[in-house]
Amino acid sequence: MTTTFTHRFIPNSSPGVREEMLAEIGVSSVEEIYEEIPAELRFKGELNLPRDPLSEADVARVVKSILEKNRTTADYLCFVGAGCYDHYAPALLAEVMGRSEFLTAYAGIEVTDHGRFMAMFEYQSMMGDLLDMDVVGSAVYDGATASGDALQMASRVTGRRELVLTQNIDPDRLKVMLNYIGSWFDVTYVRDDPVTGTVDLDELREKVSENTAAVYIENPGYLGVVQTRPEEISRIAHENGALLIVSVNPASLGVLAPPGQYGADIACGDGQPLGLPMACGGARLGILACRNEHKFVHSLPMLMVGILRTQVPGERAYTWHALFDRIFYGTREEARSISGTSSFLMALGAGVYMALLGPKGMRDLGVANMAKAAYAMSRLDSLAGVKAPVFSGPHFNEFLVDFSGTSKTVAEINRALLDHGILGGKDVSTELPRLGQVALYCVTENRTQSEIDRLVRSIDEVIR
Repeated sequence: MTTTFTHRFIPNSSPGVREEMLAEIGVSSVEEIYEEIPAELRFKGELNLPRDPLSEADVARVVKSILEKNRTTADYLCFVGAGCYDHYAPALLAEVMGRSEFLTAYAGIEVTDHGRFMAMFEYQSMMGDLLDMDVVGSAVYDGATASGDALQMASRVTGRRELVLTQNIDPDRLKVMLNYIGSWFDVTYVRDDPVTGTVDLDELREKVSENTAAVYIENPGYLGVVQTRPEEISRIAHENGALLIVSVNPASLGVLAPPGQYGADIACGDGQPLGLPMACGGARLGILACRNEHKFVHSLPMLMVGILRTQVPGERAYTWHALFDRIFYGTREEARSISGTSSFLMALGAGVYMALLGPKGMRDLGVANMAKAAYAMSRLDSLAGVKAPVFSGPHFNEFLVDFSGTSKTVAEINRALLDHGILGGKDVSTELPRLGQVALYCVTENRTQSEIDRLVRSIDEVIR
């Protein structure tokens, strides 16, 4: 990184201003600021940026040429899930989310931002109905963040530092969760039943103790399996004074029982399946909800929007409530959670989506996902050397496909499927080597029967 570059549009790059700023924070060079980043991760040399200014038309051409190198779900049939899903987004979502009073609004305060706070209140209300939970926080960064927050909440509520997690959690989500809890917690994992793919209840009973803060499950799980005995999991946790945390796919709650109905104390999840755009590493919605008890509500690490009466009869006001030193606004660099303007915008989109579909629409969505996944599993299982699904338990819209009986690896099959214009399932053979050459496939309401048949024909051709 050079320290002599001065940009006409960046005033702070002027040498005099830069030196004054460095002196203020007590460092001698810009390089010192970045020393905490490992050397192998830092860029060496100078960026290849044009020295002469380009016209707007030239910049547009350059950016377009770069973007055209990408291939999206508009170009390929998508059968990838694993936390980011190709659901249909109603046109009204983009229309509402793109309105300037929402799109460009920052956090706002209650006296100047009535519309945005009202929208957040409606999102929280509908999400509470969907989860069957009493209290819903405004929004956090993504589902992994919400899971980490939930684990920390459980420790604050119970005063314990032992956590029991299910074995198969999305590795990327698990990394965030473990980063959240750091070295302050003891983590124990409970394996899944090798036949059904659901939690091994006998092992769960052995590992949950009077020191356990919470049992964390995902329903449906990372590998698509639905827990068939969540009430028993809840009972085991509560008999030992532990809490039950359930991470959900909200798109499944039109057909699956919501976590509040089987005793969850804290519910979390990622709101992306609610019509939100597919994105890598940003613009997501973390959902966090809990029971309406003082010890839970005061442990929520985010804003909550409430509704109040005003002095004008019949008029309502919307305002936010929080323990300020609990949320990242107050704790700043010491914060252990994160939200942001984009999270509020995604919550708005999820609220519009739930309002558009309503209870019947959410049920229809869930039925379509389960039915199409079942059809895909049946068709894939008919191929020579292919087993689908791997587990016998019920699935929502994701399932493992075992290609060990073919002469191909998952990586080889996925590369070949690209030539057919298809994004195959996520290769989890390295994550789960004990299961062989397995891939995690996802089928949403966006996939038609003819598209599923096309996938099956393509795989059949590839493995022959």
